[in-house]
Amino acid sequence: MESRLRILLLSVMTTLVTPGCALFGGGPDPEPEPMAMDQPVIEPAIERREIEKPRIDTEDFEVGGHIGLLSIEDFGSNASYGASLAYHVTEDFFLEATFGLSKAGRTSYENLSGAVELLTDDEREYTYYALSLGWNVLPGEIFLGRNRAFNSALYLIGGVGSTKFGGDDRFTVNVGLGYRLLLTDSIAAHFDFRDHIFDTDLTGEKKTAHNLETRLGVTWFF
Repeated sequence: MESRLRILLLSVMTTLVTPGCALFGGGPDPEPEPMAMDQPVIEPAIERREIEKPRIDTEDFEVGGHIGLLSIEDFGSNASYGASLAYHVTEDFFLEATFGLSKAGRTSYENLSGAVELLTDDEREYTYYALSLGWNVLPGEIFLGRNRAFNSALYLIGGVGSTKFGGDDRFTVNVGLGYRLLLTDSIAAHFDFRDHIFDTDLTGEKKTAHNLETRLGVTWFF
């Protein structure tokens, strides 16, 4: 009888104690709240810097003038000057119309003979016109110091035209190499080397003359 009473008391105490564990915080830990997807794990501290956009004119026409030195085959070297008008068809190609003036000197034969004159003063006037196609082979930039850069381009150029010299108009082919440096958003400096090629017989021998010109120019985009 006493044994049965003990078993009954133990059963009643077990029933009372077990719910009490959950009641007094003895249950499982609550699940953690999920992290919001729009919150970054790491917030980088990046300093934003101001960038100045290049102020380059988008005009396609370029006009300017040039001075230089023209070596007329057999007639020495003299100063040359002229003007040009270019139209930039694309970023790589442009058309250029050029006009130039110079004056021929005396040949070595004239200097040695003394009184012999192969050409009159008017015939020594050298005038040329040319229409050429240019190709910007190496466009890029040139840096002066750490904070200053200028847009530039190395270009090849060639075309046809006419040269008035020695009393005749002569069909002329020109080929050359040039370098353009954009000093401001609308003004550029040019350094050019051209070869003006035409047939001549002024010295008594029919031949193809190469007349080399080196020139420096300034142009304006509009």
